[in-house]
Amino acid sequence: MIGKDTMGRAPLAPRHWPAWIGIGLMAGLARLPWPWQRGLGRGLGAALRVLLASRRRVAERNLALCFPELDGAAREALLRAHFGALGIGVFEFARAWWGSVAPLRRGLVVEGLQHLAAARAGGRGVIVVSGHFTTLEVCGRLMCGHAPLAGMYRPHSQPAMEWAVRRGRARYAAAMFPKQDVRGTVRHLKRGGLLWYAPDQDPSRGEAVYVPFFGQPAYSLTSTHQLARLSGAAVVLFQHERRADGGYTLRLLPALADFPSSDAAADTARVMAGIESMARAAPAQYLWIHRRFKRRPDGDSVY
Repeated sequence: MIGKDTMGRAPLAPRHWPAWIGIGLMAGLARLPWPWQRGLGRGLGAALRVLLASRRRVAERNLALCFPELDGAAREALLRAHFGALGIGVFEFARAWWGSVAPLRRGLVVEGLQHLAAARAGGRGVIVVSGHFTTLEVCGRLMCGHAPLAGMYRPHSQPAMEWAVRRGRARYAAAMFPKQDVRGTVRHLKRGGLLWYAPDQDPSRGEAVYVPFFGQPAYSLTSTHQLARLSGAAVVLFQHERRADGGYTLRLLPALADFPSSDAAADTARVMAGIESMARAAPAQYLWIHRRFKRRPDGDSVY
């Protein structure tokens, strides 16, 4: 577990100085006025759409697979909106880690806290499941103002970035568990803790199955089923989005009934269906640049 008292010393060797310069720049940008960040983010998104050609092609392919009902013009509009959301998301991540979210609390709408309270009845732990959206980090921080969420994350390969992000998250998360720390995560849940978790990317390792996602077979971790089975935790879906007026809506849904079952694949399909519903509610904000369908049952690649 990563907590405020387990940070260790910052990596300050000269080989890390370029990373620290980038971190300093991002921390400075995190303190710009929020309306400026939104405007700069949209401009950054337009630039990223040109500069990240390979990722743009991945997003185009994902949108074609997941929204076959849309014509080319509609998908192109969604692609542009997605890169705009990505650009704003860069500033949201920076603000979540190193800035103030006080301006973002104005107009914040939080729904469904009663569902979280019901799921926690009797001291039960809760897995709060979200997906990989551009708003993931900032909305996680905003929700931490209403519930003591711990998180599960993939450590950064760059030591300075890992230290700086961990320190930023320690300001608001109850704890952070590296994805390999299953034992610590289960212990936290058994003690009645809350775990904020996003299991919707194609995994590099871990037990996974193919389940439907936007009508496509998607290789998906069974970890939500496994964590619930090992800990006895309830599972609550966490939907979040940036609204057109610049505010945020955080919505907790009722705990999944009869979860976990004895069928890991069926449980995983339920979780992915929930995340698909969230993505359909805010399609531009889902992380379409991720190669979600890089593995296929027939072995062919779609990218």
